[in-house]
Amino acid sequence: MLKEKIDYYVNEDGNFVFTEKYHLNRGFCCKSGCKHCPWKFKKVDDKNKNKPLR
Repeated sequence: MLKEKIDYYVNEDGNFVFTEKYHLNRGFCCKSGCKHCPWKFKKVDDKNKNKPLR
């Protein structure tokens, strides 16, 4: 069972935001660019996908 303020919180827009603890307990990265990703995955938006890295 998920616990508010431990596994998630509700932001000012009313969205559920999972915590780093939740992600670590889940055990893998979903590659969605989550705010508290312990694996530090950053989602690339479509407009920057084909830009060369500098």
